[in-house]
Amino acid sequence: MKIGVFDSGYGGLTVLDEFIKQLPEYDYIYLGDNARTPYGTRSFETVYRYTLQSVKKLFELDCNLIILACNTASAKALRSIQQNDLQKIAPERRVLGVIRPSVEALNQLTKTNAVGIFATPGTVASDSYTLEIAKLYPDIKVFQQACPMWVPLVENNEHNSKGADYFVEQCTNKLLRQSSKIDAVILGCTHYPLLVKKIKKFLPKNIKIISQGKIVAPSLKDYLKRHPEIENKLSKNSNIKFYTTDIPELFNEKAGLFLKNSISPNARQIALE
Repeated sequence: MKIGVFDSGYGGLTVLDEFIKQLPEYDYIYLGDNARTPYGTRSFETVYRYTLQSVKKLFELDCNLIILACNTASAKALRSIQQNDLQKIAPERRVLGVIRPSVEALNQLTKTNAVGIFATPGTVASDSYTLEIAKLYPDIKVFQQACPMWVPLVENNEHNSKGADYFVEQCTNKLLRQSSKIDAVILGCTHYPLLVKKIKKFLPKNIKIISQGKIVAPSLKDYLKRHPEIENKLSKNSNIKFYTTDIPELFNEKAGLFLKNSISPNARQIALE
């Protein structure tokens, strides 16, 4: 059985990259729903339907544990899948998201109890971060900023361009205007680590930036230690397979932007129903 990593596009590859770095022994399957990306502007119902289709496909591909390495899917679909669908389709398997691990790290990083979130419009609209933070750390105040142009910049390989400065500065300024006390910011989309140099350029140096891959990978390691009934079923051959719902050649070309561990994907096209 393998670990499945799902994203609507390419951003989840930044999470997979950290998994490979920190847990290299396991077998992984990455599925990108590139034909229907982006999810960030779609309705809750659509995101839930697309995500469930992808989860079922990864189960068919022998994944015992699936990480939704997509903040929008984690925000809009994870809870419904965990509470309503898993019991019917695969009660012994597990589906996890990226929001809770990101939130759990906050209490070690903020001293002012004022935290910013950069995310897609869909994740911001879901209020998932606000609700999760309120449950774990009710004293922390949350300030969210939607960044609708950041994903297209990354996926079109414009994240290092001078034009990207305008959109990054615009969103950072909007966030900072919400509160002068913010001392930690979560990059609430797995594409955003590719913009981190520009984000640092426009944020004050005292603000800590939380990149999800570096948080989620140790969280997964801890989860597997605590759940030997899941871990014992996972194969350990250091194999990685890539699937996309769009053109494999395009996926292979763009994936290199997100993968830093010298991996050359050889993706296969797959259909979701």
